[in-house]
Amino acid sequence: MTGTATESAPHPPHYTSVPDWSREPLVQPVDPLGRVHTVIEVVDGDRVATRAVVAGWLAALAGAQVRHHTCEDTSAAVAALEDDLVAARVGHRVLVAGSADACLAVRAAGVRAGLADDEMGFGVVSVATRTVWCVHCSAATVAELALDDVVACSGCTRNLLVYPHVSRRTGQHLGFMVDAEEA
Repeated sequence: MTGTATESAPHPPHYTSVPDWSREPLVQPVDPLGRVHTVIEVVDGDRVATRAVVAGWLAALAGAQVRHHTCEDTSAAVAALEDDLVAARVGHRVLVAGSADACLAVRAAGVRAGLADDEMGFGVVSVATRTVWCVHCSAATVAELALDDVVACSGCTRNLLVYPHVSRRTGQHLGFMVDAEEA
């Protein structure tokens, strides 16, 4: 049978809760409809690449109202976002550049504050590090690993499978004991 739907090329797996930009480095464009833009640069990793992303965004936003924050770590980036959102009105857009782990954490703070996905954009320069939340003890383990890798939990020491799911509320990947059904 030629031309049937069953003969289509296989598609890569689609992980609904794992953003594309957290699986591979990706820079999303500026939303030209934004009235005010918060640009957050998290420089805890590749400073040169992160600054290049931000420079591109700032050039695209020339003449717009921009609040630019350079943050040394994720907690400073979350604080900068929260400060800017106090006075935010309709049309406020947020752009975050840095590692996927930092972008997921800042995105989670934005979601908790009520931002919608189309109000945030991300420029990810590295996806090597992930924060994994253990379903068994609630510890968060930070490590360099890929989806579907196994990591020892920093809390209960169980070997956790890094499941392809990200919590929108915490920005952490889900981890559960590998081979739990055999235990």
